[in-house]
Amino acid sequence: MGGVPLGKKKKAIAIKDYVSWFEIPAVDFQQAVYFYNQIFEIEMVQNITDVNAMAFFPVTTGIGGAVISGTGSIPSDKGPLIYLNGGNDLNNVLNKVEQAGGRIVMPKTFIGEDEGYFAIFIDCQGNKLALHSKN
Repeated sequence: MGGVPLGKKKKAIAIKDYVSWFEIPAVDFQQAVYFYNQIFEIEMVQNITDVNAMAFFPVTTGIGGAVISGTGSIPSDKGPLIYLNGGNDLNNVLNKVEQAGGRIVMPKTFIGEDEGYFAIFIDCQGNKLALHSKN
């Protein structure tokens, strides 16, 4: 009669990326934009409306995200941990965190040969984030 036979499960279809977008909350929007512009050496495009303000991480492919300020955008060092791409060597970004107003919580740490390295920091708004790189 169709359907899946009892005792057999459908094979799950793998999703390419389990994250499709991220937002980093900020109370002081301009300070947060400055922080991320400094540590990644980028220029974030800003969109400011009556409802909120967003500054977008520049991407050409892959997953994008933004700094956001507005109702309900509350920085926190609790909850899910977002790993940002640290490029070829995350120390290039991590070494700018304190100078830009953040704090390093865990220095560059080796995970394994295949996985690479990670580090954790608190940004200038109090958000806990991580960096990852292969080297």
